[in-house]
Amino acid sequence: MEISAKMVKDLREKTGAGMMDCKKALQETDGDEKKAVNWLREKGISKAEKRSGRSAAEGTIGTYVHTNGKIGVIVEVNCETDFVAKNEKFQEFVKNISMQIAAASPICVRPEELPQESLEQEKEVYRKQAQAEGKPERVVEQIVEGRIGKYYKEVCLMEQPYIKDDSLTVKDLLNELIAVLGEKIVINRFQRMEVGET
Repeated sequence: MEISAKMVKDLREKTGAGMMDCKKALQETDGDEKKAVNWLREKGISKAEKRSGRSAAEGTIGTYVHTNGKIGVIVEVNCETDFVAKNEKFQEFVKNISMQIAAASPICVRPEELPQESLEQEKEVYRKQAQAEGKPERVVEQIVEGRIGKYYKEVCLMEQPYIKDDSLTVKDLLNELIAVLGEKIVINRFQRMEVGET
C-alpha cells in the first residue's frame, strides 16, 4: 500500500513521533493507523534504551496541589531540549506524574534509590513471615524476592501501576513518551507534602 504524506502527517499529529518513524510505522502496518500507533508504542521501549546514554539537562518543575489543599507535590522532569520541555505532551506527562505521586505516595523514583539498610530490614521481615508460615527453607528466598518485587511497586514511582491505566507502569508511560518525543526523558526527583506529616 502506498503511504501518502497526509497519512504520515495525521499520524505525526496524533502521536508526536518523527516523520520517518510515522512513515515506517504505517509501512509496517499496511497503512492501518490504529496498528501504526501500537507499533510506535512497542518500539518506544527499544528507543528509550538507545537514548539512555544521552544528557537530559533541560526540563521543567511540575507542581500539583490536591483540591482539599492538604497534599502537594513538586517534581522535576528532565529532557534534552527546551523545545521538548515546552511540548504539550511533555507538560501533560509532568502533570500526570505529579498527580501519580500525590495519589500513590511513592518514597523514591527508582528501586536503586532505596536505602540498602531499609531494604535489608524489609527482606528480613518477609523472611521471618515466610518462616512463620512454615515455608520450606529452599523456597523462603524465592518468596522474599517476590514480596520485594511487590514492595517496589508500592514505594518506587517507576514501578508503580499508573493511576489512570493500571495495565501500564509509570516506566511504561515514560518509555511511550520517549518514543513519541524522540528524546531522553528522566523523572529526576520529587517532594510530596501532606498536611500534618512530620
